[in-house]
Amino acid sequence: MPTWQAVLVGIIPSIGVGLIFWFAIRSVIRADRNERAALARMEAEQDAAEAAERDDAGGDAGAESARNSSAENSAENSADAPRDIQS
Repeated sequence: MPTWQAVLVGIIPSIGVGLIFWFAIRSVIRADRNERAALARMEAEQDAAEAAERDDAGGDAGAESARNSSAENSAENSADAPRDIQS
């Protein structure tokens, strides 16, 4: 067997395994990309449905709730804030 054939016989299996690995990784990455896109679409649809539901139920209820929680959070944060103690 000439030298170039021996080199070819030694390299072909490595190239084959490399190609199999490349196809496997490529399919995993594509599946992940498609799954993330599908989840983003689902979340956007859910957000739109929830927004429509809030608008139908009276849109001010969400704003009032946000104002109340904001006031509660600021009161809690000021109570937890460190105070300067003067002796």
